[in-house]
Amino acid sequence: MTRSKDEATDRQLHRLVGLVALLAVVVLGDLTRQFVSRDVHPPSPALLAALVLIAVVARLASVRVRLRTTHFSINWSLAACVLALSTTSVPWAVMTATAGILIAYVALRRKPIQILFAASKAVVGTAAGGAVLTAFGMHAPTDPPLDNIGAVIAAYFATEIVDELLGNPVVARANRTPVWQLFVSYWDVRAMSLAARFAMVMLSLAIITFNSALLLSLPPLAFSLHLWNAQRMRARAESETWQRLASATEGINDVDLDRVLRLGVTRAAELFSAEQVDIEIQLRDAARLVRGDGAGIIVDGAALSAADGLPHAIAVALKGNDDTTRLGELRLRFRGEVKLSEREQYTLRTFASALSTALRNAAAYTELERIAAEHAHAAAHDALTGLTNRRALLDQGGTMLARRSEHGVMALLLIDLNHFKEINDTLGHAAGDLVIIAAAHRLLAAAGPDDLVARLGGDEFAVLLTGLPAPAVASHRAEALLAALHHPVDIEGMRVGMEASGGVAVATGTSGMVELLRRADVAMYQAKRAGERVAVYTRRRDSVEVGRRTRDGERVTTTLDRPFAVSFQPIVDLATGEVIAAEALARWRDGARRPDDPQAMLEAVDRGSLLPEMRAAVLDLALLSAANWRDAGFDIPVAVNIAPHSLLDARFPELVLSRIACHELSPDRLILELTEALATTQLEVVGGVLRTLRTAGVRLALDDFGDGAASLSMLSQLPVHQIKIAPEFVHRVSSSDEAKAVVRSSVELGRSLNVAIMAEGIETERQRRDLWELGCAAGQGQLFGRPMPASRLLGALHRGCAGRPGALAEPLHNEGSVVRIPTARRASPRGDRLPH
Repeated sequence: MTRSKDEATDRQLHRLVGLVALLAVVVLGDLTRQFVSRDVHPPSPALLAALVLIAVVARLASVRVRLRTTHFSINWSLAACVLALSTTSVPWAVMTATAGILIAYVALRRKPIQILFAASKAVVGTAAGGAVLTAFGMHAPTDPPLDNIGAVIAAYFATEIVDELLGNPVVARANRTPVWQLFVSYWDVRAMSLAARFAMVMLSLAIITFNSALLLSLPPLAFSLHLWNAQRMRARAESETWQRLASATEGINDVDLDRVLRLGVTRAAELFSAEQVDIEIQLRDAARLVRGDGAGIIVDGAALSAADGLPHAIAVALKGNDDTTRLGELRLRFRGEVKLSEREQYTLRTFASALSTALRNAAAYTELERIAAEHAHAAAHDALTGLTNRRALLDQGGTMLARRSEHGVMALLLIDLNHFKEINDTLGHAAGDLVIIAAAHRLLAAAGPDDLVARLGGDEFAVLLTGLPAPAVASHRAEALLAALHHPVDIEGMRVGMEASGGVAVATGTSGMVELLRRADVAMYQAKRAGERVAVYTRRRDSVEVGRRTRDGERVTTTLDRPFAVSFQPIVDLATGEVIAAEALARWRDGARRPDDPQAMLEAVDRGSLLPEMRAAVLDLALLSAANWRDAGFDIPVAVNIAPHSLLDARFPELVLSRIACHELSPDRLILELTEALATTQLEVVGGVLRTLRTAGVRLALDDFGDGAASLSMLSQLPVHQIKIAPEFVHRVSSSDEAKAVVRSSVELGRSLNVAIMAEGIETERQRRDLWELGCAAGQGQLFGRPMPASRLLGALHRGCAGRPGALAEPLHNEGSVVRIPTARRASPRGDRLPH
């Protein structure tokens, strides 16, 4: 295609040059007739030689301007033509001007077609000027030129007009440029050159009139004017180049990679007068090529071979930050061979550097957008199935409920796969994952186009049904969805049965997604109890009997929507009765829940997605209270229970230490209480979290010791400072030899491991005394105080007991029947213990 276009262009150029040559032949025929008729008198040899020399110098003294692959010149040739017309007859003027052009072009080693075109144009232009002089009645050399200044001026402008009319179409065709663009290019410089040439003509005519011998001084004068004009054009070209470079580089500074590539192509084409520009860059997946010209983009896609573009290319590398990494390549393409000037080469390198920076910035921004989009998608979708997750269901569903007029009647279907645990236990988790994925695909296929399908976790799914014609239709839609699940799944050649139960809750006037999810959970639990496939929520089924599971589910999703409080129970030295620490206890403050059920609350929050918020809130309140107690003169640590999932988060120590620093407390003012089952796990991440916390100075306590499955060998590996004996043994310590044995062995264990021993649930003075006599250092319970707000505990510390601030019980002194052996008999690298 490109080759055929070039051939068509060459044919058109040949026709235009042939037309100009034909005009020149006609003119030369008329001049030949004049020579033959001997109506023309030859000038003196000296004048003839001077005119030819002036014509040669006028053509050589030119400023070349490149337009794509073609150069056009701004020179003094027309001034030489008019000077010849003013000093000799028209035929001889044509001959001298044409001879000078031919000599100059041969010296410049131009192509034959260029020589033919320049000579023909000179013949026609000079003849046109001579025709104007003849029309004005001027006959050179008999008539003095200054006496016919009007005719000379008219002849001069006639030659200029003919030169523009004959030359610009040919140059425009060669570069496939609109003719009008060529007429307006460098118009100010061209106008200045025209004025300079006219002044030179007038000066030359004056010199000739005064003394024709001075005509030989014109070439040096013309060359001097040429140098001045060339300097002005170079300065103007440099100024324009830098302005265009600044504009081009400023325009490509964008974060949109597509825009940078497209602007880079078009700006480079304009800046370097290139016929085509390629920008090829290497992306993450494959190379990309953008090709275009000053008018727009031609190709944008996979990289093409060099043969697909114009044959002659000037390439410069696009580099990375370290100047060694190659981003790609910028190529200027031309139809003919082009050699850039030194200034153009420097401009090209500067533009390529700016383009490289813009491409790096845009590529980095595009990559950040891609990563952000992936993270946003991951945050709102389940990793295994790709379905919407619980958080996104609450967010998107809430938005849809707020605009329920657009979505019609809506209902939520909560689905739980039956016997899924058995599949995991017998076939393995990989098979369980395949069942989950199959269930997700079936639900997506059976759901409506506007329904929202989500996986809540485990084997629970939810479908927000929209556009229902009536509430009663919800149960039918639910039946159809569940029916799609009740087909076996082929897993590694085995057919595994799939069954599910579902609960449907229809959205009412003001119900939000949290409440809708709770109602669907109530209905689903009822369906499981009744052995039904689907149950629809009704108020009469929403009772305490429906199950503890629904309450837990509600707590999971509404923990921060319902009030809860953090109370503090004092921990005292059993011997002195002084408060040595306080345990933070989070409790429900909703009358619908049992306020004395902390384990249920911890489990409910732990199973839900609100654990991070709950954990941060309790930790902040506890540390704030410890800081207030310290400022009031009671520098005592505060103990906080840690949910199991917290120790599975490698970032948990960073959160704890940042909150401690925020409240300007020492790390040893915080005690983290661990459940026995999780503290003894073999998971490496748990051990890493515990070691990090202990190394930072945070104290660790093992809660409810004796009530779990911790072994002596396992305890020797735990980095804890303190063991808290479970209330079960404390309550029976005064009446059971078995309980006393557990306490005594625990004390001995703590002594051997350099770990402090505490007791929980102390209710009587007898229990306190017995524990102290057995070697237990500290304890807590209703005997010393129930859980109370931080301010009330501070007031109790100020009041004290028996005139002793900071004490909540009278000291035992030496009333015990045995002498207690201190629990810290030697220094140990395990670190400081709880003061007692």
